[in-house]
Amino acid sequence: MASQLFRTKSIDRLVAEADRPDHRLRKSLGPWSLTALGIGAIIGTGIFVLTGTAAAGEVLLVPSIWKAPLLDLLLHGGNAVGMAGRPGAGPAIALSFLLVAVVCALAGLCYAELAAMIPVAGSAYTYTYATLGELVAWIIGWDLILEYAVSNMAVAVGFSAYVDNLLQGFGWKLPREFMGPMFVSGQSTGAYFNLPGFLIVMLVTVVLVIGIRESAGANNFMVTVKIVAILVFIFAASRHVEDSNWRPFMPNGWQGVLTGGAIVFFTYIGFDSVSTAAEECRKPQRDVPFGIIASLIICAILYVSVAVVLTGIQHWEALRNAAPVAKALEAIGLNGVRRWVTLGALTGMISSLLVFQLGQARVWFAMSRDGLLPRAFSRVHPRFRTPHISTWAAGLFVAIPAGIFDIGTLADLSNIGTLCAFLLVSLGVLILRRKQPDRPRAFRTPWVPVVPILSILCCLVLMASLPLETWARFFVWLAIGLVVYFSYSKKRSEFGSPPQAGTPGDPAVPGA
Repeated sequence: MASQLFRTKSIDRLVAEADRPDHRLRKSLGPWSLTALGIGAIIGTGIFVLTGTAAAGEVLLVPSIWKAPLLDLLLHGGNAVGMAGRPGAGPAIALSFLLVAVVCALAGLCYAELAAMIPVAGSAYTYTYATLGELVAWIIGWDLILEYAVSNMAVAVGFSAYVDNLLQGFGWKLPREFMGPMFVSGQSTGAYFNLPGFLIVMLVTVVLVIGIRESAGANNFMVTVKIVAILVFIFAASRHVEDSNWRPFMPNGWQGVLTGGAIVFFTYIGFDSVSTAAEECRKPQRDVPFGIIASLIICAILYVSVAVVLTGIQHWEALRNAAPVAKALEAIGLNGVRRWVTLGALTGMISSLLVFQLGQARVWFAMSRDGLLPRAFSRVHPRFRTPHISTWAAGLFVAIPAGIFDIGTLADLSNIGTLCAFLLVSLGVLILRRKQPDRPRAFRTPWVPVVPILSILCCLVLMASLPLETWARFFVWLAIGLVVYFSYSKKRSEFGSPPQAGTPGDPAVPGA
């Protein structure tokens, strides 16, 4: 049993399995398409919604230990500031974005090395299978499903809020019962279902089933629209900045900055989606590292710029709403710009949904191909060459909860799963450098072991800055995952089943 739990799959075998005709995906992506996928995922709800949420924080009517960041509880115990709510970063949210960009850059360099070595769908799940074994791979795959699903649920909720804002700008009011989540902070809102959030996820699912080339083309167009919208906001709103709004710069000290960073970390996780598309890339050894690094640099510049301008045109305490950018523009009288930015925000959210759904379906696909999920999820459409069953399943898995839950709860759950994935990918670089130092590497993470170790430490600090209730939910999700693994996946994985004829590498042979 222990042998199976910690048995790894060789890199050569992973690559060979991906090239089997019945599992082969269409290779049609180049470096700029991959960069656009990264930007499409990174710039979405975060820049248009979570910037305000992280800057303003959260005030609780009834203090609760469950709402306090774990780090705050460890340092201050029962006197933790976070028990009364989440401390906002204030204008220092720009610093939060910058610090998180550095953390993601460290993890991104580790991702780039492994993605170039293992150009296979599945991202961190696949890399972990090659370095830490089946059980850890299952855990991280289970986390990735949570990351991508919950990220898109949050984006869908933000999309619905911006649709509502855009329509109200034209004097149209849709029924409240179908324009918001059923529950916010555990309290019933009176809404029946968030219909716009549900519909947009299903529309994106249809596009993804049709094909990766078509999906990438649609994403390229939407990325262009939202970058233009962001630049319009930065240049138009910067003329209305008031220095007094930036004082005090850190109203809640470094606790606010770290907590804000733990929240906005959600905004950067899109570069992980670039690595999930490696199997559909024409030259993955060269183009995947380029796409990861380029998308991170571009998005970090845009995020910090928007944060500086947004907190300059409106006091940070006024940004606690579901559409902070649009409402801030309305407050300073830039209604024309507000409509354009709202349209850009909607376009950005759709592209973010598209890329995250692509990533989630590829994780389901990769885990199914290894036998850890039902084999049906690894079927490839005979015409479109896309994993159509896993794409539909992932769509429904996101669309239904998106009509029920609120954005704050969803973002926190996504963050902790992502940070765990980043930590294990960084550890994977260290392990492969030690075990297979002579294996060719098209891209090498610089300053090893310093960069991977710094990435691991930073991820741990950001994880500790998340609320205690997020940790509790995370462990519940892991517990469910372990039950599924030991009751279903372990028996049906390639290492737990007799070898099949024609399968590359005999799973019964140790080290295969």
